[in-house]
Amino acid sequence: MLSTLKNAWKIPDLRARMMYTLMMLVIFRLGSTIPVPGMNRHIISQLFQQAESGLFGLFNLFSGGAFENFTIFALSITPYITASIIMQLLTIAIPSLEALAKEGEEGRKKIAQYTRYGTVILAFIQAIGVSIGLFRQALISQSFWNVAVIVITLTAGTAFLMWLGEQITDKGIGNGISLIIFAGIISRIPLGVTQTLQKFRIGEVSIISLIIFVILAVFIIAGVVAIQQGTRKIPVQYAKRVVGRKMYGGHSTHIPLKVNQAGVIPVIFAISLLQFPLTITYFFPPNAFTAFVQKYLSPTGNPGVWIYSILYVLLIIFFTFFYTAVTFNTVEVADNMKKNGGFIPGIRPGKPTSDYLSKVLSRITLAGAIFLAAIAVLPTILLHFTSLQIQFGGTSLLIAVGVALETMKQIEAQMLMRNYQGFLK
Repeated sequence: MLSTLKNAWKIPDLRARMMYTLMMLVIFRLGSTIPVPGMNRHIISQLFQQAESGLFGLFNLFSGGAFENFTIFALSITPYITASIIMQLLTIAIPSLEALAKEGEEGRKKIAQYTRYGTVILAFIQAIGVSIGLFRQALISQSFWNVAVIVITLTAGTAFLMWLGEQITDKGIGNGISLIIFAGIISRIPLGVTQTLQKFRIGEVSIISLIIFVILAVFIIAGVVAIQQGTRKIPVQYAKRVVGRKMYGGHSTHIPLKVNQAGVIPVIFAISLLQFPLTITYFFPPNAFTAFVQKYLSPTGNPGVWIYSILYVLLIIFFTFFYTAVTFNTVEVADNMKKNGGFIPGIRPGKPTSDYLSKVLSRITLAGAIFLAAIAVLPTILLHFTSLQIQFGGTSLLIAVGVALETMKQIEAQMLMRNYQGFLK
């Protein structure tokens, strides 16, 4: 990885892209220190001490601590993630949106525009809920203008983050939204290490718990790398054909089917949906509904931890299959192979090829989905039986390692493209 970054830095165009990405991430971190006006941060700090896990921990994970400090990026990029989920589900359910998605670049631009509108609307609703629901006690003044300033600031912060992510994707390296989440997670590591060492010194965390956490972290990192890099190579043979006086085809290649085609997207989608009922409970005073959710649907409840874990696993598996089906169309791949005279040895072109690819993809996707679910849910189970506060440790490592690998692959692809240009000259 270090040698790849070193070589990429020597290429002026790639160096400019990498510098642009770093600049955008620095802007994100600077914005995460600007407080929202009209809020008493001392009261917010007290509320966080009363509820260190659950919803607060999730928001802090995605915002890189901005939610705890209630800065302009407190809502982070979660409204965009939710809007993307809704748009992808609507694309399947509504024929007009499905037709729009098949129109190519123009259709994707239109769907991206709808997603932006949805992000702003969701951010506005969430900002109202956070300001007058979740942190109502921390309002310096409950006047309309004070609340309006807070809501507009939070909404504008999310809209700016969305723009920042799109700029990184277009002009930088990697997926902008994923890198913003990655930067937020990485920024929490020094604080997390310091807090863990302090707990160890005063005896709150035992040496056994620390050893278990280190082993778990190494296992997750090694496992994620193995799954992300794992591929099933489907052999493809191209028939010989004569065009004029030249002969084309006759060579062999392969289709690399990734074990985890969806990356870390299923984990982010699943955890966003699971936290929705908990989000609702924080906006209302204690009642029968909030007691039910905190007992049965919370990772800190009993038997909620088991129900939460089961739903978490099922949602990760569902979103892995769903996202893989959206990003890899076996029918389209089979048709393209048939048009270019390609075939899989022993499999007839057309529908049999599509069915074969679907069968293989389903098997390896199931293995990847189960592995993702196991890694994501393991810290929640471990937290239930130990005193070590690592409630989002597995998810954090999963997202961080996955995004780092995807970004490195994009850098390698950019370098490979430029090397091929040199060979052609």
